[in-house]
Amino acid sequence: MKLLIATGNRHKFMEISAILKSTRLVVISLRELGEVPPVVEDGVTFEANAIKKAVTLARFSGLWTLADDSGLEVEALGGEPGVWSARYAGEPSNDAANNDKLLLKMTGVVDRRARFRCAIALADPRGTARTVSGACEGTLRDQPRGEGGFGYDPLFVPCGQALTFAEIPSAIKNGLSHRALALTLAVHEWGGLFGSEPECWPD
Repeated sequence: MKLLIATGNRHKFMEISAILKSTRLVVISLRELGEVPPVVEDGVTFEANAIKKAVTLARFSGLWTLADDSGLEVEALGGEPGVWSARYAGEPSNDAANNDKLLLKMTGVVDRRARFRCAIALADPRGTARTVSGACEGTLRDQPRGEGGFGYDPLFVPCGQALTFAEIPSAIKNGLSHRALALTLAVHEWGGLFGSEPECWPD
C-alpha cells in the first residue's frame, strides 16, 4: 500500500520511514507531491491536529495518509509546551529558541519530570480517520546535550536511560520514543491494511 507521510519535517519523515521499514508500505513524502494545501494546526489536542493534517492531505492526494502531532509535556509547567511545542518561542519554528525558552522557565525548578506524547492519525482517501497514541516518560536536563535528533531531544532523558534522545543512536531512540510507541501500536492495530490496497476503512 502506498502511504503518504504528512509532514514537511525531514527529520520526522526519516524517523517515521525507519520505524515503518519492516512493513510492506511504499512510503511517500510530501515533496513528491509538489505544492500541497497548507494545514493550520489550530487544534487543542495532538489528536485533533493529527486528524486535520491526515484528512486534508488524504483528500487532496487521493492516498492513504498518515500524520502525527507530537510534543513535550512538562509536569511542573502544567503540561506546557504541549500542542504548541514546535512554536513555543513563536513563529517561525526554531528548535534552539524553543529549548532556550523552556530552560528559562525551568530555572530553579526541582521537578524535572516530562513526557513526549504522540498522536498518529491514518486517513483513507475519502477523509475518514482513526488514531492511536503513545507516550515516553522521562526527565529534563538543565542544559542541552548531544548533536542528534531534533526539537527538545537534547534536553530529554527517557526513563531508564542516562543519555538524552540527542545522544543515543537513532536505532535505539526508534525503539523508545513516543513516536515509535505510537507507530508500533498503529502497525498492530492497522497492520492488516498495510499489505493490501483498500479504498477506505472497512465498516
